[in-house]
Amino acid sequence: MTAAGAPSYTRTLAAARSLLFVPGHRSDRYAKAAAAGADGVVVDLEDAVAPDAKDAARDAVAEWLAGGARAVVRINAPGTEWYAADLAMAAAHGAPVMLPKAEDPAALESAAARTGGGPLLALVETAAGVENAAALCRVPGVVRAAFGSIDLAAQLGVDPDDRPALAYARSRLVCASAAAGLAPPLDGVTTGLAADGPPASDVAYARRLGFGGKLCIHPRQLGAVHEGFTPSAAEREWAHRVLAAEGPVAVVDGRMVDRPVLERARRILAADRG
Repeated sequence: MTAAGAPSYTRTLAAARSLLFVPGHRSDRYAKAAAAGADGVVVDLEDAVAPDAKDAARDAVAEWLAGGARAVVRINAPGTEWYAADLAMAAAHGAPVMLPKAEDPAALESAAARTGGGPLLALVETAAGVENAAALCRVPGVVRAAFGSIDLAAQLGVDPDDRPALAYARSRLVCASAAAGLAPPLDGVTTGLAADGPPASDVAYARRLGFGGKLCIHPRQLGAVHEGFTPSAAEREWAHRVLAAEGPVAVVDGRMVDRPVLERARRILAADRG
């Protein structure tokens, strides 16, 4: 992605319902991931790549990006031996960076400075990151936050599928994003690879908490995620009726319509991709 394309891709990331991971050492899968229909692709140089393969994976990603591909790069975390080279490679190709283990606002600020101001995605997946979520979301250059549910669950010693155990962390990230004026965050991955995608209840739960999308690990997950994070026909119909009734005093479905209700209706229609 060229610098000239950065603003439009930043808007794409802010509106994304899905970001699909592809392992950095599997260059044979890059094009397939890009063509899978996700709203964005994340080439992973961190957890998906063994230590002895990280340098080769970085070179492969650089070659792909140099050919005109557009993707987010999940680099290795600050403090690792690969961090500086990963960040420099992404910056050289104008690629957005997903910073794992995001917990220190200063580290995000440093990454933004080294990449010319972002765009950055803060992957919040530690207890310190959850507690610092508000500060992380306010760092200039951060366009969106994402929830690393698997890593956080491991640190807390809980089952990543235990919704109550992670409800506080999820809600804190949603509130931090809203307070900073960011788009709603992306929920963590569903590790199950059922043929029909993640359970609809996983997607519905994340949306109910205020998330705007989900991280995905397989193309078969995209359909359920896109459907779940796209306003339903009933929601769109309600929004149209609310906006049509706008006035000093209005009632729709037996409920008063005021400014927050109007704003919700506008957001529903703005998110409609049907």
